[in-house]
Amino acid sequence: MESHFETYRSARIHYCISVGGPMERVLWCFHGYGESVESFSFLEKTLSPDFTIIAIDFPFHGGTDWKEGLLFTPLDLKEIMRQILATHQLGGDETYFLGFSMGGRVALALFPLLGQPIKKIVLMAPDGLSMNGWYWVATQTWAGNRLFSFLMKNPDLFLSLLHLTNRLHLVNEGIFKFMEYYVHNKQVRIDLYSRWTTMRKFRPQPEKIKLLIREDKISLKLIYGQYDRIMRPETAEKFIRGIEHFASLTILPTGHQLLQEKNIELIVSLLKE
Repeated sequence: MESHFETYRSARIHYCISVGGPMERVLWCFHGYGESVESFSFLEKTLSPDFTIIAIDFPFHGGTDWKEGLLFTPLDLKEIMRQILATHQLGGDETYFLGFSMGGRVALALFPLLGQPIKKIVLMAPDGLSMNGWYWVATQTWAGNRLFSFLMKNPDLFLSLLHLTNRLHLVNEGIFKFMEYYVHNKQVRIDLYSRWTTMRKFRPQPEKIKLLIREDKISLKLIYGQYDRIMRPETAEKFIRGIEHFASLTILPTGHQLLQEKNIELIVSLLKE
C-alpha cells in the first residue's frame, strides 16, 4: 500500500492506501493499541481488487505526528477521513470498517456519526462493548487521570498497587499481564498514558449501536479468541442478543492477537459474504 500524509490542523496524519481498487467501495482499517497501519499490509494482495483499503495511524502511533494535545475525538477522525476521500477523489458510497482491539472501539464509536449507513463492520476482539472500570477511572475522571499520570511517573508504586489489585481479584489476569508488561520501560509508560488519555472520547454506546444496526440493517461480524484474557468472547455473546439477524460471532482457538495473515481467509469471507 502507498504511504501518505494528510494535514489536519497542526498535525500530520499518516495513512496507507491501496492502489487500483474500486473508487466506490472503501474499507477503513483501524489498528490496535501500540500497532500501526503496517498491521493491515497483508490484506492488500487479497482484497485490493474488491476494495480501496485505507488504514490510518492514530495519534502517538506509527507515522502520525500529533500536535493537538492529549485529545482526539471521533469528529476529528471523521473529518480526517473526509479529507482523505477528497484527496484521492474517492466516492466512498459503500463503506466498510475493519477494526482490531482498540481499533474496534474506534469503529464502534465512529460509525453512528458518519451520517451514512455502513455496509459492513468486521471487528476482531474489539474493545468498547463493555467499559473496564479501571480504564474508565483513569481516562474519564479528572482525579483518576491525575492519579494515572502520577503512577506512570512512579512505576514502583504502580507495580505494588497492581499486584495488590491482582491478589484481591480486582483486575482480571489479562489486564494484569498487560499493565505489568508496560510498567518497566519509561517511554512505554509515557506512551501508555498519552495513548489512553488521547483516545478517551472514543466511547461506544452499545444500546445505541444495536438500535442503529437494526434500523439501518448493518451487517456486524465479530471475531474473538477462545483463550483471549483481555477481550472475552462472553462480552460479544451478550452484546449480539437481540440483533442476531444482523450480527454473528466467530470464536477461534487462539488468544488476543487475531489480526494475522493466517486468518486472512476468514477475514475475507466475512467482508465479502
